[in-house]
Amino acid sequence: MQAKYISYQETGSFSKLVLDYINNEEALKAFYSYRPDMDGLAEAIEKRNFLGDRNILVSVLRNQYQHLQPNKSVTRNIELLLDHNTFTVTTGHQLNLFTGPLYFIYKIVTAINLAIELKIAHPDKNFVPVYWMATEDHDFEEINHVSVDEKNISWIQSTNGATGRLSTKTVAAAVTAYKGYLGISKNGKHIAKLVEKAYLEHDNLADATRYLVNNLFEKYGLVIVNADEPSLKKLFTPIIEADIIEHNSAKNIEQSSGELEKLGYKTQVNGRDINFFYLKENLRERLIFENGKYTVNHTDISFTETELKAEIQLHPERFSPNVVMRPMYEEVILPNIAYIGGGAEVSYWMQLKANFDHYQVDFPVLLLRNSALLIDKRSAQNLYSLGFCLEDIFLPVEELKNLWIRKNSTAQLLLADETRAINSIFDQIKLNAYKIDKTLSVSTDTAKQKTNHLLANLEKKLFRAEKRKHETALIQIENVKKRLFPNGTMQERTMNIAPMYVNYGEDFLSTCIEKFEPLGGDFTLLLP
Repeated sequence: MQAKYISYQETGSFSKLVLDYINNEEALKAFYSYRPDMDGLAEAIEKRNFLGDRNILVSVLRNQYQHLQPNKSVTRNIELLLDHNTFTVTTGHQLNLFTGPLYFIYKIVTAINLAIELKIAHPDKNFVPVYWMATEDHDFEEINHVSVDEKNISWIQSTNGATGRLSTKTVAAAVTAYKGYLGISKNGKHIAKLVEKAYLEHDNLADATRYLVNNLFEKYGLVIVNADEPSLKKLFTPIIEADIIEHNSAKNIEQSSGELEKLGYKTQVNGRDINFFYLKENLRERLIFENGKYTVNHTDISFTETELKAEIQLHPERFSPNVVMRPMYEEVILPNIAYIGGGAEVSYWMQLKANFDHYQVDFPVLLLRNSALLIDKRSAQNLYSLGFCLEDIFLPVEELKNLWIRKNSTAQLLLADETRAINSIFDQIKLNAYKIDKTLSVSTDTAKQKTNHLLANLEKKLFRAEKRKHETALIQIENVKKRLFPNGTMQERTMNIAPMYVNYGEDFLSTCIEKFEPLGGDFTLLLP
């Protein structure tokens, strides 16, 4: 495959905050620690003060991988984490069914590539790409479906607990439906076998996801972490206790959010007084402080402050950080120097820096994940034959149609010159009328507005008439747009890896590894 790079601005798909961050706007500098470039990463490496325990981390990983038989690259990276000169490059995501949308894949590729680039730049140190499984999330409705060929495949199940602990006993029907799409080609059979073994031979969603993602990326040394572990939570207990009782994160995040909003940026998350859930089998509910006690929402479980502290010390695994405290948990237990996320993640991490500073936890380099659009040969040929550049596909469909009509119409459709000439005549009429009677200038302005309105309507009618003459080409424009932007959204946000793997096999992943530039600051167009 070939690659072409365009600016994120040209896609029209990224927020002002993300674009300003990429462009190094001065106003945002208070909300992060280091620039997302080699100089910023070098500074982060130099200043990293890891508060966790490498022995505990490696022990947990060895245990989680014991039934997986990882290859040498993964095993070596796990053991390298014992070395104080080893750092992690992390991305995280929910346990989406069959990996979910393509950006799940792109996040991991970005982490792998950044680790490779850092090793080249700092050969005396080691860098391990990490996928943090969001195993403690409980919003099953967000992850229980996948879009394949514009059809939804869903896993029907009911749960209120952590998704990572969810039994896979009821997933067989979804696996069968997914396999039906994959077909009988060599590539289709290969990924179908991986999915079968992942979801039908593992007891819970966390283990199933680890198996599938490991098989896709183990050759690159990706390490997969499930942080729903008592020994890892134990490292986080001082912050769990302090934050639940003192409400520090709520105050710090509220202040940062207010400052960002004053600068004109939209905030992504809202902190609560208590930013932890209480977690047990089939239960993940918010902790609430009311009437002098700590209660678990929608249950009869409650604690006094003394009882709460004892519970945290005895069972830290029962305290699950929400979206605003999960990043800090990650940075406490991993020797991390960079976090890779989508636009929304980069935005909400900036709301968190003040809280990191409060707890004296190092804030990592924030890096926008690589984004891509794969333009298949048929679509590329259609665009070229229509006279468009590849990047034109990001324009709204009506704008594309109007552009094509202007280029291909034999008639004059825009009445700008005529409108200017008529307005000039009205200005002269107004001047003459004013000399006769000052009140007549208002009547002249009214006549001018009505005429401009009539001309605008005539221009629209000219366009509609021309569109009828070129119906075939305009339908072709609509079809290309639908193919590349399914359901009207970015390909990577809806399309699953399945069609990419069926059509291109391992070449698709290797092309992403080869072509994505984690520090390039550009959007990637992939061309088979």
